Amino acid sequence: MKRILFSLLMITGLSIALMTACEDNSGTGSNTGVMHLSITDAPIDQFDITGVFITVTEVQIHMGEENWMVIEDFDGPVTYNLLELSHGISELMASAELTAGNYTQIRFLLDAPVNSEQGNHSNPGCYLEFADGTTVPLFVPSGAQTGYKATGDFTIPVNGEVHVTADFDVRKSVVVAGQSGLFILKPTIRLVVDDQAGNISGTIINLEEEYDAVIYAYEAGTYQESEAADPLPDTPRFPNAISSDMADEEGHFMIPFLAPGTYDLVVTTSLDGLFTGVLGMVMDVTVVSQQNTSVDIDAEEL
Repeated sequence: MKRILFSLLMITGLSIALMTACEDNSGTGSNTGVMHLSITDAPIDQFDITGVFITVTEVQIHMGEENWMVIEDFDGPVTYNLLELSHGISELMASAELTAGNYTQIRFLLDAPVNSEQGNHSNPGCYLEFADGTTVPLFVPSGAQTGYKATGDFTIPVNGEVHVTADFDVRKSVVVAGQSGLFILKPTIRLVVDDQAGNISGTIINLEEEYDAVIYAYEAGTYQESEAADPLPDTPRFPNAISSDMADEEGHFMIPFLAPGTYDLVVTTSLDGLFTGVLGMVMDVTVVSQQNTSVDIDAEEL
């Protein structure tokens, strides 16, 4: 009798364990994953700016028809110098356990004055630093109230993790406002899944010594010559470039965090931070996930 009772208890225990495992696998158990969110930047190539500082007070995320949700694991406010986060360098903002599923937007709320009458102008939450050591406030219309949205498609897997990088393109984002001369931050932010992204890097040679080379990456076939013209107030030159980089003193450049695909490189020159012209283009450069595509450019052959 004892043996029969023991066998029945064993069978009952196994049945409960199997039912629990089936429930977990059917989706009624854990339905979360982890998102690791980092921040990076494409460097600025004008105004003799040596620092672009932003203070992020809060980060929110959006999923489908749901309302915006605060990422509690981001411990703001945090100040970042975006110019220290270029050439493939990024900084982790938060690792958060969230509902698994597809996401398309993240919103960043900033600590910044919204007009010339607000904020501490000597040391606001968002400001620019120049080569001579001076600083000026960086005004962010609505940045403190509604924040700035970053767009991109990524999925947080059940019981898994995804690494996402928010690419603040400072070159596009920092503009001068009309007659006021105020510097305004109008962020252009891409969301990139790290293990889906690739890089373009290389060296430009035979460039006249007094000039700097700036290389812009465009989706193949999208560049228009009119984008090189003097831009209107509040807009950047080359507005449709995906990303860019300025070659260093040895001619090296790297454009990271690019989605897989085919790109055209627009090669330009600048002098003392001022655009001087387009040298030419390198067409049909293929980017593959988690790989570096090497492109060497001879300025005399463009």
